[in-house]
Amino acid sequence: MTWSRRQFTLAMILAGSVVPDAGAFAAETLLQQIKDRGSLRIGVEGTYPPFNYQDENGDLVGFEIDFGKAAAKQLGVSADFVPTKWDGMLAALDSARLDVVINQVTITPERRKKYDFTQSYTVSGIQIIARKNDAAQVDSPAKLAGRRVGVGLGTNYEQWLRANAPTAQVKTYDDDPSKLQDLRVGRIDAVLNDRLMAGYLVKQSGGDLVAAGQPFETQSAGIALAKGHPALLAALNAVIDRLRQDGELARMSVKWFGTDATK
Repeated sequence: MTWSRRQFTLAMILAGSVVPDAGAFAAETLLQQIKDRGSLRIGVEGTYPPFNYQDENGDLVGFEIDFGKAAAKQLGVSADFVPTKWDGMLAALDSARLDVVINQVTITPERRKKYDFTQSYTVSGIQIIARKNDAAQVDSPAKLAGRRVGVGLGTNYEQWLRANAPTAQVKTYDDDPSKLQDLRVGRIDAVLNDRLMAGYLVKQSGGDLVAAGQPFETQSAGIALAKGHPALLAALNAVIDRLRQDGELARMSVKWFGTDATK
């Protein structure tokens, strides 16, 4: 009989001959652990409308909440959303406090070196948001030079700004409400955010803020997970395929964004 490496290792453990490598064993069985647990632990900010945020009752709602619930249901488990600050969210994958992150994480070559990503579930771009009366002064990436620009700490927007507008005065924030308040009162000149979020933010501002210029720098978001879990990655890709094919992914997008932003 030919034994697999896993069968041999298990036999040695039962015989008391070897001490198991806990990290490797967990990596092989994460999908099964999720099924045994009955829940998928999903990292979200919970402060990022209309992707994921708390409604007036304190319940998590948004496109990614609907998407996360649908994905978990396809896996046969429930969705356990874990609100986490963005600057520590991907690190929570490393420590196994989260199974996945569904938080509009842009797929970049740098992030792919450390994490695995599913196929994209939204395709978007960067949008400049400004005060209505000052929008013409910052309505293109070139006009950000020398301006005070607010971005989320550790986000793709911060990376883009530092690389492409080196003379901009970069101000980082832990949450969106703080940077939007600073924009309203004039502490900063512009904010960079997802074009899909911009419409919601502009609407909520009561006309004080606008989307300045056209979106740029196309970016795709996928479900992020720690490397070493091929079975979970394959299962999640199959889930997205099914949600796309039956039209549910597009319906969720239209519900929250008014357009199909999933392809």
